[in-house]
Amino acid sequence: MSRLRIQQRTRIYLGCEGQSEQSYGRLLSRIADDAGLHIHLDADPLCGGDPLAIVKLAVRHINQRKRLRGDFAHRAILLDRDKLGLAPERDRQIALITGENALSVIWQTPCHEGFLLRHFEGQGMARPATSDLALQSLARVWPEYYKGMPAGLLATRIDAAAVRRASAVEAAFAALLDQIGLPQL
Repeated sequence: MSRLRIQQRTRIYLGCEGQSEQSYGRLLSRIADDAGLHIHLDADPLCGGDPLAIVKLAVRHINQRKRLRGDFAHRAILLDRDKLGLAPERDRQIALITGENALSVIWQTPCHEGFLLRHFEGQGMARPATSDLALQSLARVWPEYYKGMPAGLLATRIDAAAVRRASAVEAAFAALLDQIGLPQL
């Protein structure tokens, strides 16, 4: 009797500031599956708050998961830029910790809704100044959107083409997609 050998998926860590980012990570995972990529995107909800605290928690989670299942091929974290600059010393620590832990930061300007906005036709250069303005701008192109929307509903408006549009104007996001093989979409 021959043994069937199951190929291990390439593990990618994606730290998520909250539930909205986690749903987005799940959407990326679906898009990768549809593209035939053999990856597992571990979308880890880190429950928002102070960017430095989020990064420290992500590093703890990475190390715990590494001990249990092995290391990740790539590591990234989605962070809202709206809190950056409020505590410059803490911001410097973010750069040190992420550098020491090979953790790429994808800064969402000013927040996740601003990042989502850039997935839509004609919105690539949109940079709302505040989180409230980002949510209002997103509501103009996607009235049904709400925070924490599940991946299945995100998929009704965000597909591989939309991800390509966002990656064209978000360098750190494009780098992550390149690392995991999604630019081939």
